[in-house]
Amino acid sequence: MSRRRILGAVRRPALIPLACLLSVACGSSKPEQPARSPESESPKAAAEPPKSEASAPAAQVAKIPTECESKDADFCAVPKEFVGRLCDAVRLNVALSMFQKGTPWQRGYLTRKTSAWNAEGGATEEGFLEFDEEVLLLKSKAPPKGGMQVSGMGGYQALRWDGSCVTLQSEEVTTRRAPSPKHPRIDIRYLDDGIRDALRKNQELDAAFSARRKECKGIAVGDVSKKCVELDQKLGDAIVKYVSENSDLPDPAKIP
Repeated sequence: MSRRRILGAVRRPALIPLACLLSVACGSSKPEQPARSPESESPKAAAEPPKSEASAPAAQVAKIPTECESKDADFCAVPKEFVGRLCDAVRLNVALSMFQKGTPWQRGYLTRKTSAWNAEGGATEEGFLEFDEEVLLLKSKAPPKGGMQVSGMGGYQALRWDGSCVTLQSEEVTTRRAPSPKHPRIDIRYLDDGIRDALRKNQELDAAFSARRKECKGIAVGDVSKKCVELDQKLGDAIVKYVSENSDLPDPAKIP
């Protein structure tokens, strides 16, 4: 404690009797009241308790877009702000929702085996996209019309079935449907409970889930049997087929 604070502490008790005498001498004078804020000066405001979180306006619920941000040359672009949030992580459940039958998003198909990378810096899965793999074209990365054409400027930001985003050059993808579209591995460990339950209402899918679980015994990767790998692939194929032909999945638990 500083010397000034020590002296103040010593002197303060000595002043109390003097203050008491002064207050008696002043008769009806009242002690000074602390200043109040404008809110506390209002009787109504003082009577109202502070608002709780429950009474505050509800935050806007996140939703997966259902309409194109723009449509040029039959390309339905997903709103850019949503694409930015979508591609900052790997989102399997959102991908399944967007790949459902009837969604307006443009399907693309790989024209060659291509390294998986995300030029915009978001999350992606390592490895390769296979020839004829199906993707959703989220937005065009074409150079401005009338501008200088530089190799590598054109292309798309795309979404894979596993929920990861990739950047593709124009020559690496076509909108002509492949005879037998491929897809990456569907990691069922990341399925929402609601989406998993909806898928298992289908008898074929339910049987595929059960067969895989029995053989793999809860192990997803690593030291697994050849049959486990086959059943895992079979289940992924069945999920992709079902989602492509139906539009009855519930909304994902987490939407970016």
